[in-house]
Amino acid sequence: MTTMQTPTVLGVLTEPARPSGWKANRHKVLLVLGLLVGYWIGTHVHDAPQQQQSPRPVSTAPTATAPDPHRTPTGLGVAP
Repeated sequence: MTTMQTPTVLGVLTEPARPSGWKANRHKVLLVLGLLVGYWIGTHVHDAPQQQQSPRPVSTAPTATAPDPHRTPTGLGVAP
């Protein structure tokens, strides 16, 4: 005859306590705060002072008059 072993109790499962109001709803609160801060930043960006772009320096040197060898008729494969 085989003897039947009784199961050993390893632990007792209990239902966890209900989360507090903050733990249950903190993701909603943080979402609303994030949306409000984003809206506030978005509506106040235009109040930032515009950066003035300095004028670009103008060169007074004459442009090169030598023809580009790749743009000449012989450079394009056309005989003059």
